[in-house]
Amino acid sequence: MDAAQVPDDTRAGTTGGGRVQALERAIALLNAVSESAPDGRPVAELATSCGLNRATAWRLLATLEHHGLVTRDPVANRYTIGSAISRMASTAGTETLVRRAHDVLQGLCHDTGETANLAVAQRLGLTYVDEVVPPAVLTARWLGRQVPIHATSAGKALLAWQTPEQVEALLSGPLDEYTATTRTDRGALHAELAEVRARGYSVSRGELEPQLYGVAAPVLDGTGQPVAVVSVWGPRDRVPESRFAALGEAAVDAAATIRARLTP
Repeated sequence: MDAAQVPDDTRAGTTGGGRVQALERAIALLNAVSESAPDGRPVAELATSCGLNRATAWRLLATLEHHGLVTRDPVANRYTIGSAISRMASTAGTETLVRRAHDVLQGLCHDTGETANLAVAQRLGLTYVDEVVPPAVLTARWLGRQVPIHATSAGKALLAWQTPEQVEALLSGPLDEYTATTRTDRGALHAELAEVRARGYSVSRGELEPQLYGVAAPVLDGTGQPVAVVSVWGPRDRVPESRFAALGEAAVDAAATIRARLTP
């Protein structure tokens, strides 16, 4: 249904075919918000584009915001797609994502000589959904493991491409300290995320486990939101800071390749 064709009849609870009218309106608003990326749109414009009065649009957007489906810039008062949408998309598309990305991870592992992972966002953190390990290297397996977002290079790559509101939602709990280098100060973490975005990749210096060092880069969708993260990591003696720049560039290239495969 075209957004402009959504009826604004508050007396009816359903539309033709048994569909729920309020849900149709909410979906129309979500589509309109998505089309406005990356700048977003104010409620008045969204209401007009969806054929709704402003009060109805505002109530629906407030409900969507409560559930993380949209986010509102409190200064510009514009709505953009929320982090929950990205998490849903990541979960729903994991099988396709892994299938299209696996040989890219194989190439990344072969070229760097280190473990290459693919992770997606989950409600409580990041989950590794694919992994390629060098045949001659003995290492812990992370496939299927969920990790905290603030204490890994993969997590910081995810956070760096989120809005401030999305970052706060993802970091709603305390920032637990796992090692001496874990970022537990929110101000310091936000400063690092700005550096990550400018550089194009994140790094971890033993922040979850003392001897594990690595880099990561986001796989972005058409709106600039991260749908997955590519990471390369290994023991500190094989992945020292002197390798971060080269490994970071390799992770960025791999993420770009995966993005191109996911784009229709």
